[in-house]
Amino acid sequence: MPYIRQLRGILAEKTPAGLLIDCGGVGYGVTVPLSTFDRLPAVGEEVTLRIAHVIREDDQLLFGFATERERAFFGTLLGISGIGPKLALAVLSGLTPGELATAITEGDVRRLSSISGIGKKTAERIIVELKDKVDPLEAIALKSGAANAEATAPALRDAILSLVALGNRPEEARAMAQAAYEANPKATVQELIRLALRK
Repeated sequence: MPYIRQLRGILAEKTPAGLLIDCGGVGYGVTVPLSTFDRLPAVGEEVTLRIAHVIREDDQLLFGFATERERAFFGTLLGISGIGPKLALAVLSGLTPGELATAITEGDVRRLSSISGIGKKTAERIIVELKDKVDPLEAIALKSGAANAEATAPALRDAILSLVALGNRPEEARAMAQAAYEANPKATVQELIRLALRK
């Protein structure tokens, strides 16, 4: 069965409960998180959404996202035991992809459990399941407000790996590298490591 990955059409109806997108005379019902809903155009205008097509034995559901990062996070969340589409949407309605990545890499159970429907155990499961699937460099760049994440990523990556090799736990290494980077965004790998160890 073919999967729907993207829809482009006229936004015929728009409510927080769901959208109706007219694609050449065919109306598709799409559910979106609040993060996407807030960026939708006015009714009657053209809209393009990345789609997660969830197929069940007795139903087919379409979930729409403004960005590929949101759609990818949605799919990753669905892979966690006990998390269905409704809960995954709640997570993306409560946190942006950047905030979610930061919460996961920092093990911030309180931040995740503040989302409606997410308890402490579910928050802990999300962190454990996704810890190795989220790029810590992306989260660090987003949190520190790096203007050019691609340019800083190699130095951060090497600094983190070096700090881990020196005996620091991954979480500590990320925190140390982040603090060093915030203190000196233009630092080289060696300078980041020296600054991190000094702190």
